[in-house]
Amino acid sequence: MSHTVGQVSGFAGITVRTLHHYDEIGLLVPSERTHAGHRRYSDADLDRLQQILFYRELGFPLDEVAALLDDPETDPRAHLRRQHELLTARIEKLRKMAAAVEHAMEAREMGINLTPEERFEVFGDKDPEQYAEEAEQRWGGTDAYAESQRRAASYTKDDWKRMQAEVADWGAHYDALMSAGEPPTGEAAMDLAEEHRRHICRWFYECPYDMHRSLGEMYVADERFKAFYDSMRPGLAEHLREAITANAARARP
Repeated sequence: MSHTVGQVSGFAGITVRTLHHYDEIGLLVPSERTHAGHRRYSDADLDRLQQILFYRELGFPLDEVAALLDDPETDPRAHLRRQHELLTARIEKLRKMAAAVEHAMEAREMGINLTPEERFEVFGDKDPEQYAEEAEQRWGGTDAYAESQRRAASYTKDDWKRMQAEVADWGAHYDALMSAGEPPTGEAAMDLAEEHRRHICRWFYECPYDMHRSLGEMYVADERFKAFYDSMRPGLAEHLREAITANAARARP
């Protein structure tokens, strides 16, 4: 079976003019021509075109593409392996770029007032405000959300580092508590739950016990929050939820 230049243009999403150019420079010469001189492309031609478009998408100039495809030492499977490696590397690079853009968007939305250098130094791959969208969906328009925005806008690089250090220290203490077999309803667990609540009050917004209890439920129900707390120690999210509930009950008159 052979295909016209118009059909191939439609298959590949490139212009007829591009196909003519590839023919003129010898990069993709159609296997057949009609008596009237019209180009006809075979399935083998389409395979070559696919290889050309892969390499072009990866940024290779046409002369290098021709050299690669015409190398007698390289078989089609080697081309596919090479393209897979290049595409995988590009995907990883784009993933990292997308993550950086997401972090920048979240920081902008939260009003974090840091220079680009400070953002990288403080946050790296993990942004403590990575759940900004979740917070806005749940509490956007509330006094607590507005207060969190206001405070975040005033924090310096050192402020964010102190906050991260507090979280790391709290996590280490909670890990030790669980290793010791302390129940979530015990005094030690409730004290750490209270420390968690006060951390929120100190850095973001006033967090009454009812709100804190709701947060505890969310830490288990929402997989993203659960993953964050369980990364400190498996099972920590559920243990903390119960400790928060017990601490709220303890605080009632």
